[in-house]
Amino acid sequence: MDIIVIIVFFVGLVNVEPKLSRQEVLKNLMNNTTYDATIAPDFEKDHPTNVTIQIKLTNLHSVSEISMDFSIDIFLRQKWVDERLSFEHLTDDKSLELDQKVMDKIWVPDTYFANEKRGLFHHITVPNKMMHLFRNGTVFYSLRVGLTLSCVMDLSKYPLDSQTCPIQIESYGYTVDNVKFNWEPIEPIVFDEKELAQFTLFDEYDIKSCFRRSNTTGEFACLLAELHLQRNRGYYIIQIFIPSILIVTLSWVSFWLDIDAIPARISLGVLTVLTMTTQSAGARESLPKVSYVKAIDVWMSVCLIFVFASLLEFAYVNVQARRKNKENNSTDKKHFCRSDSVLTDRVKARQVDKLSRLIFPLAFIIFNLVFWIYYLVS
Repeated sequence: MDIIVIIVFFVGLVNVEPKLSRQEVLKNLMNNTTYDATIAPDFEKDHPTNVTIQIKLTNLHSVSEISMDFSIDIFLRQKWVDERLSFEHLTDDKSLELDQKVMDKIWVPDTYFANEKRGLFHHITVPNKMMHLFRNGTVFYSLRVGLTLSCVMDLSKYPLDSQTCPIQIESYGYTVDNVKFNWEPIEPIVFDEKELAQFTLFDEYDIKSCFRRSNTTGEFACLLAELHLQRNRGYYIIQIFIPSILIVTLSWVSFWLDIDAIPARISLGVLTVLTMTTQSAGARESLPKVSYVKAIDVWMSVCLIFVFASLLEFAYVNVQARRKNKENNSTDKKHFCRSDSVLTDRVKARQVDKLSRLIFPLAFIIFNLVFWIYYLVS
């Protein structure tokens, strides 16, 4: 009986494989004779390598209407299975953290951003990238990237608009026969910052899979994420809408001035017209020269029309009164008395001013209601 126990004990010692250290595991996995980083994990198989992608958006710091782009800082997280890197039989460790130099010896997807204008990798104080290997060969690869992406904007409702900006990820060299992209099923996009100076980033976003087809090279994997941005209106209400309303209201002061106060009424009318023109030019300064009409164009143009109409109203009233005065002055020289028609004309002119006090504000209030209802509801 003792002999049998001893035999079983020694057989167990023979069958137990010695566990390697982490350094030995990495050397075993990176063996040039068994691992080739230039070949995709499932290159020799009948199915493509599935790469799962997640984006953590840490900062959305610039949205430019002139250049039609937006700038973001993200962590691009990619995960795939490479069975050649499985180390379940070598050690009991659940995962291995790889050094920067070792990462260059591991196959990674040729991911790129199709709508990128400019991009950079962060290298302070070392290259900001990370790679973990798990027991079954799963590779988790994360890197920090700064991107400026194109975003074609529709400014027809500016500054009461909202924009949809895309993030398009594609495989540059591998067709869908070798590599396929998939969004992370749980939280494909994670936000750190949702509030900007000019925009608010909505919680809702659209994600979808797409394919880029080439007539010469085939079909490539593609992922698309659409971020929805709502422009903050507080700045424009304070800096554009309220001042322009006050300028239009100021132009109506001339209706309360006497017809004979020609210098005051002309100065007030010309000043408000010039001020409105200057403000209109400043409001459009930060916008591209698009061919369609924007909401800010409608607002500024109508405000300018109201101000200019106030100046024309005084010109009409004054010219009519002065013409009748000249006619009656010639009559006064003959009859040595002032005609009653002069007083009648001045009364009519004052009535025009009184009517303008009612018509102009009422028309401007109607315009405001139509403008805000149309651009906010539609």
